[in-house]
Amino acid sequence: MEKQIEDKNTEMGSVITRSEEFIEKNQKTIIIVIVAILVVILAIFGLRKWYFQPREVRAAEEMFAAEQWFAQGDFEKALNGDDTFRGFLGIIDNYGCTKAANLAKYYAGISNLRLGNYDEAIKWLGKYNGKDTFTRPLAEMAQGDAEMERGNTDKAVSLYIKAANMENNYITTPTALFKAGMGYMMLGDNAKALDCFQQVKKNYPEATEWQEIDKYIALAEAK
Repeated sequence: MEKQIEDKNTEMGSVITRSEEFIEKNQKTIIIVIVAILVVILAIFGLRKWYFQPREVRAAEEMFAAEQWFAQGDFEKALNGDDTFRGFLGIIDNYGCTKAANLAKYYAGISNLRLGNYDEAIKWLGKYNGKDTFTRPLAEMAQGDAEMERGNTDKAVSLYIKAANMENNYITTPTALFKAGMGYMMLGDNAKALDCFQQVKKNYPEATEWQEIDKYIALAEAK
């Protein structure tokens, strides 16, 4: 037993000695590596504090003005801005990789949809990387609306169904299901339309669509 302990101590001592020799031989290289790591960490911190954070603030200030124009229904100005503030397109171009620029893509898509620029609407809504409960499915539904306006009913319905499956809430889900049901009716698939309407009837009594859903259920059944 004492022999085993002695051998282990000898082995540990050998490992420590080799480590000390390695550090002594490579001291300059190790210092350079440590300094390089510290420089990278400080650079990342500096970029975040002195570059990215101020850009986020400036982009948010620009967004406030563009959102006001959007709320007023002035979609052209919301997109293109004026002599003082950029619109959504300018925010996207000048403040890339910011949260504001990402949200501006959503607004740019909706603005173009309202203006009848369906290709542009689909383009920007497709680039929006939404992560919240409402704008993600709303962006999909808006793409569906644009596709419907372009006569692509099949594509529109698939986007509505995708939106309905993204989140389960009483605002976006029943609207997406209702739109999908109407699309299926246009395609002559009354069974699927009926299923969409019945889901609204059964699961979303709080929804606006619920008020008249019996009429659409009867219409789908009759056809």
